[in-house]
Amino acid sequence: MSDYELKLSHTVAGIPVAVERIPGAQVSGFLLAVRTGSRDEPPSLMGVSHLLEHVVFRGTKNRDNVSIMQEIEAAGGQLNAFTSQEVTAYYGITLDRTAQVAKDLLADITVNPLIREEDIEMEKRIVLQEISMWKNNPDSYIHSLFAKTLWDGHGLGQNEAGEEETVMALSEKDLRGYFEDRYRIPELTVIACGNVEINDVISWAEESYDHRNGSIGIRREPPKEHGTGLTIFPRDGDHCYVAMGFPAYSAQHPHRHALQVLNTILGGGGSSRLFQSVREERGLVYSIYSMLEQYSDAGSMAAFFSSTEDNVVEAVETVADEMARLLREGISEWELEKAKNIIRGSMIRNMESTTSRMYRLARSYVLRGEAVPFQADLDRLDAVGEEDVMSVAEDIIRHDRLNVVVYGKDSGKLSSLDIGSLEF
Repeated sequence: MSDYELKLSHTVAGIPVAVERIPGAQVSGFLLAVRTGSRDEPPSLMGVSHLLEHVVFRGTKNRDNVSIMQEIEAAGGQLNAFTSQEVTAYYGITLDRTAQVAKDLLADITVNPLIREEDIEMEKRIVLQEISMWKNNPDSYIHSLFAKTLWDGHGLGQNEAGEEETVMALSEKDLRGYFEDRYRIPELTVIACGNVEINDVISWAEESYDHRNGSIGIRREPPKEHGTGLTIFPRDGDHCYVAMGFPAYSAQHPHRHALQVLNTILGGGGSSRLFQSVREERGLVYSIYSMLEQYSDAGSMAAFFSSTEDNVVEAVETVADEMARLLREGISEWELEKAKNIIRGSMIRNMESTTSRMYRLARSYVLRGEAVPFQADLDRLDAVGEEDVMSVAEDIIRHDRLNVVVYGKDSGKLSSLDIGSLEF
């Protein structure tokens, strides 16, 4: 699975272009990444990035929303988008012989959106449904509560979809202003994968986006760490949802691959330490896993699990004990190789998808300012050794950085839990 055909360039106006030609591919994918997301929103505009992402599909100067969907589907493709903390991305994928349709539609919705009041109001209703679904799914909601607590007062703690009251207050003026300020050079990056040629992609990017210069320039400040603590968000029902973790490395950190291995050893799959200890040996939870979040200037590593009110304190203590045991006893060569194979397998499977390849390149360019060949990423993973993992563990798993967030009912036993007694 060689990446020798990854090529990097720029348009005349300076837009980065990353093109990965996939030998034998019969599809072509194109993506526009805009370096703006929920962390870049002032509190009064929380949710504007995500709402705007919805609204641009409602119609352009050239097409209505029905025509947009009909054209992309008639070309055997899909047109979609996503919003995260640091990027809003739009992409179109079609059969290689209908690639021009993907390019035309992608450029149209990202350059010529109507952003009409009636469309905004319709999409608000849809986004409110999305927020309601998210808040009523505690397995997902605990992730947002953990970010809100860990990055207290910082934009990284803001939910990508916003809150009901801020979304409802957004106006046509807000969305138009945000679009005109943010969807401009130097915040734009163009990615293409599949049966694509770099000169063709550059020409399309220049024609479509080179006139979009003059961004206000997004300035970001890294979040501050707030120490350790236990935070309880009340919830009806006898089930508690828990996040237990630490600030960690950013997407640019030189030891990010060793951190990924550490995270996998702790909670990556059914053979991981936390799954075996907390579920299989003690039966305290149904599921448990560890997860990384990595941004351009910050990151986190946390274990997520749910437990009955009777078992939650023991579950928290068992997770802490397992982390302490890793620090005390180290890891085995077998664990190291198993974790690297888990990561390697996931990476290779993802490379079977054009969408995943585009996402990987977009994330790399937006968060790190580079597009790393896939094989180079595998080589960096292969180079991780036991000492690297343990050095990262000692740096990250520290008592003075532990944050425990619980979404559940507090019977008194939970709030009396002494976080200071969880020694690492």
